[in-house]
Amino acid sequence: MQKPNILVVDDSALVRFLIRKLLKTMGANIEEASNGKEGLNRVLDKSFDLVITDVEMPVMSGLEFCRAFKRVATCSAIPVVMVSNFDSEQDIRRGFEAGVEAYVSKSEVNTQLLRTVQGVLSKATFRRERTILVVDNSPSIRHILEEGLIQSGFRVIAAENGNFALAAMNENRPDLVLSDIDMPEMDGFELCRAIKSDRRFSSIPFVAMSTSKERGRMKGMIEHGAASYIIKPFNLDHLVILVEKLLSDHVALLLKDRKRLERERQLMLGGITSLISALEARDAYTRGHSEAVADILSGMVALTGAGPAEVETAHMAGRLHDIGKIGVPDGILLKPGSLTGDEFNEIKKHPVTGKNILDSIPSLSEIIPIVHFHHERWDGKGYPMGLKGEEIPLWVRFTAVADTYHALVSDRPYRKGMPE
Repeated sequence: MQKPNILVVDDSALVRFLIRKLLKTMGANIEEASNGKEGLNRVLDKSFDLVITDVEMPVMSGLEFCRAFKRVATCSAIPVVMVSNFDSEQDIRRGFEAGVEAYVSKSEVNTQLLRTVQGVLSKATFRRERTILVVDNSPSIRHILEEGLIQSGFRVIAAENGNFALAAMNENRPDLVLSDIDMPEMDGFELCRAIKSDRRFSSIPFVAMSTSKERGRMKGMIEHGAASYIIKPFNLDHLVILVEKLLSDHVALLLKDRKRLERERQLMLGGITSLISALEARDAYTRGHSEAVADILSGMVALTGAGPAEVETAHMAGRLHDIGKIGVPDGILLKPGSLTGDEFNEIKKHPVTGKNILDSIPSLSEIIPIVHFHHERWDGKGYPMGLKGEEIPLWVRFTAVADTYHALVSDRPYRKGMPE
């Protein structure tokens, strides 16, 4: 994360100094203002990730300052932490009504401020990275919802019915759908059913809105896959809390599922690479070939400036590139002399066999083209598809170079390895 830009607004230079000192460990860029009016000019002139403000200040109070910049569209999503000695329930309520995100008493600044600021910034980042699709045939309701969600920090796209919503989702995948039920052309029931039956979107939380309080209708939407049902008119703050809760729960489930899939993937890869090692161990001349190709290939990819994840994927691809040889009979695979035409045709099946083995593993989809096409040639005389030139994916060409190079410098039953 980049260093956050924070504005501290307080009429006490000592308090501003203390806050700057407390936030030093964050490495934040901190600017100061001595009253609300000065703070307002700063906020309107420059982009900030967070504002920390006192309540009682000369010229313009913290509450007036907060209300003023929250009315400006470009500033409305900036979160505010209020730091004050006025910490009665009424004072705190007035702060929240003005758009304050969190409140810290000056008596607890030393112990609470840093943690509070980090939490508010984390929540703001979470909201900023989430897109909400609002679907309602009423322009006024769409506008109210858009404005409220944008002020809370979310990205928002809108559609007037289910058909337009599905078209919008194909352009920009949302993280949550907030939809009315009664709409022309395609209503909320149909939209929810369409989303939940589409593998690309089925995991997206769907929140239904309606003026109807009928229990059967609510139950019907939940059975269609809706995560929640809210009745109009509703409190916008309550809606934002619900949206944030659903998104947080959804992200937590995705992370849990991702960890499970990664564990399963590692176990599966362990089994596959063991098979390759067993395959190569039968022949002293090819022992370690896949690991060597993996090292060469990942080294080449690293030289392009690729990130760690891409380099790791390339290494895995190198290890698995010859997995299809599991399907080649030993009499052919381990033959010490030259192969007949028929025997070579059997060998040439191994890229397709490898592809078929990995096809059932979605997490290895990036690797499959490498396994499938690593014997294609630039002149079109390779196999299995006879791809030519740039029809061959770039990483596949890298793999072909690594594979050929290691084969050339390695000893074979019918020849000595070439010098490097």
